[in-house]
Amino acid sequence: MQQFHSGRLDSVRRKMADDSIPALYVSDLHAIRWLSGFTGSSARLLVGKERAELYTDFRYREQAQEEVQGCSVHIVSSGFPGSVASSVASLGGELFVQSESITFDEVTRLEAVEGITRVSGARNLLGGLRMLKDAAEHDALRRAAQVSEKVFEEVLGLVTPGITEQELAAEISCRHRRYGAEGDSFDPIVASGAHAALPHARPRPVRLEWNSLLVIDMGCMVGGYASDMTRTVALGTLPDEAEAMYAIVRDAQQLGLDSAVAGMQARELDAVVRSFIEGHGYGDAFGHSLGHGVGLEVHEFPRISSQSEDVLQPGMVFTIEPGIYLPGMYGVRIEDTVILHPDGPEPLQQFPKKLVRV
Repeated sequence: MQQFHSGRLDSVRRKMADDSIPALYVSDLHAIRWLSGFTGSSARLLVGKERAELYTDFRYREQAQEEVQGCSVHIVSSGFPGSVASSVASLGGELFVQSESITFDEVTRLEAVEGITRVSGARNLLGGLRMLKDAAEHDALRRAAQVSEKVFEEVLGLVTPGITEQELAAEISCRHRRYGAEGDSFDPIVASGAHAALPHARPRPVRLEWNSLLVIDMGCMVGGYASDMTRTVALGTLPDEAEAMYAIVRDAQQLGLDSAVAGMQARELDAVVRSFIEGHGYGDAFGHSLGHGVGLEVHEFPRISSQSEDVLQPGMVFTIEPGIYLPGMYGVRIEDTVILHPDGPEPLQQFPKKLVRV
């Protein structure tokens, strides 16, 4: 991975040069992992024009030596702001921080350190760079998707009138780890009946509601990278409207897959799918964005929404997940994660979208 971390640091330095940033203080742990390979839970990374320095504490001394690539490692005991002061001073004293991932308290402590003359914000500098995934990242994302899909196929066999939403969610989490995942990328969503009308429903200790729809939204972490998928299945005999809703969401999701091309505005893709659902009379029932980026975090850039300023580019990885939700009745969502290539998207999920009836 040495070449990947070196290339990522080079891309950050080019962006820093373009924005006249002499020193960048990286506080987001996902970004630190992306740039250095370090997976510990306490660290800061200082990036300058010619060197990068990772700061962590005694607990991670051996781990840092094993994992970190392209950076020198400093084990500190007196807090990060004071520890980086001399290096920042040697770079001119001006320091830029990740304004979206640092506390006001830490900024205040940085400003009080001798040798740091000025602290400024650099908002989303790294988020924009992380949108474009490399081959190693694509491979990790494919592996994560394969694990979740295997688990989904297995838990379908556990769907019976006697099982609860919580029990099914627990099986998902257990089986993710059984097949090699580090854990879930988010708490599984298992929601049946009217509960499925909540887009981010929490599994309940109640049995699945029969003759309705069941929404399962799940993902895992493999090699530090996330998967994210949603499928909706039929529990018994469905009302006609529920059948029709499912068909609309299925066709809308396929329209999103067919329409996604490099060079289009992300908000245009959202609009194509949203207009389709609106045309079937359910516009008010689709209230969330069409999708989001997936990588080291299960929600990252690009944003596939009506407000997004992102432009779709080859290498990006994002979800396409339209839904329809009728409060007090039922909900439907279908989601794939895709890798965008020059010739179109590669869906990472292969499970068929024909309505499964349990």
